[in-house]
Amino acid sequence: MASFNGQLRSNEIFSALYNMIISQQVFADNIGKHQTLVDKARVDGGLYGDTKLYYSTDVLKSAPWGNDAEATNLLALNRPNAPECQEIVLDIFRQISLTVDNYLSKRAWSTEGAFSEFTSVMLGWIRETKKVYDGTLYNVYIGTTETNKGKQIQEIDITAARGSASTELEADKLEAFAIAEAIADLLVEMGDYSRDFNDYEYLRSYADSDIKVIWNSKFVNKIKKVDLPTIFHKDGLVDKMDQDVLPARYFGRPVADEDFESGGAIAGGTVVADMGVRSKIEKDIVSTSKATAEKGKHVFPGDLIPAGSTVGESGADFTEDEVYIEDNSIICKVVTKLPPYMSAFEVGTSFFNPKSLTENHYLTYGHNTLAYLENYPFITVKAK
Repeated sequence: MASFNGQLRSNEIFSALYNMIISQQVFADNIGKHQTLVDKARVDGGLYGDTKLYYSTDVLKSAPWGNDAEATNLLALNRPNAPECQEIVLDIFRQISLTVDNYLSKRAWSTEGAFSEFTSVMLGWIRETKKVYDGTLYNVYIGTTETNKGKQIQEIDITAARGSASTELEADKLEAFAIAEAIADLLVEMGDYSRDFNDYEYLRSYADSDIKVIWNSKFVNKIKKVDLPTIFHKDGLVDKMDQDVLPARYFGRPVADEDFESGGAIAGGTVVADMGVRSKIEKDIVSTSKATAEKGKHVFPGDLIPAGSTVGESGADFTEDEVYIEDNSIICKVVTKLPPYMSAFEVGTSFFNPKSLTENHYLTYGHNTLAYLENYPFITVKAK
């Protein structure tokens, strides 16, 4: 249906008169559900200082005891190895701006109530926009970040599992069995003493209650079509199926050289339609390239980048590290500590301009550059 063009309809009896507008309603139910993963990751920040330091230490060692001979070792020093120290820095600052007025814009509304409703909705969008930014930025970081230290990339051969099935339903069930078995084995392995599941390769073991599984909805939805309790019945796997589920679009991989070749997702440096090229950041597309079909479009993290946008060096719409390729082979992420999301401050201010009779509203805030804690697992589980 076409948008209202401002033309009133001629009255059916008196053609020189025009039927009036009955009412005006501004929709306020725009964001029904926010992604809550980022809220679980929030840690304290503040106005003083800009850095949180996280120290990691390794296990000590034992040695044979030599009874009386140990007397000569009384003054020996046995200092531990120096700890690893990771910094998380508050260094990103952003602002959301909105201009409203109480004079000329009122003329577009038939009643004070309709105008007030519109103004209230627009002012409410300031906080809602920050929630969208926080949620999408964090989800994309979780879904696109990986480390190959130790055994933090796990692969499950679902192709072989599905290959022995005679029907699609049986294939789905065998795939679910393969995933369940692999995740159960991973939980057992993480509970053992090991150096395989942190970047420092320090000796660790992890309690089942601390392990969090962040699922790709593509796999969760498929698994839930089969007999979930029967397949995921042990080691608390059923509970972990519903811990955190992110839409499939947030899971992806970095761009590679082959993506820029003919037939790739960014052939010749230009985004190809329907190839799953998505943004890691919130950004206006301001390229002067004639190939950009949607110049001026605004994207949030996780949004598809319009076909024709450019990716590459300076002057392109996006740099390579600002985009990712959606990857439907990623089943889930397994962590014990979520990457911290630290707030520097969040300040709402306003300014009335007596010259233009307008009122500017601002929300200014800061947060840290996202980074996972290298002392803890950040495992990517993939299908092959």
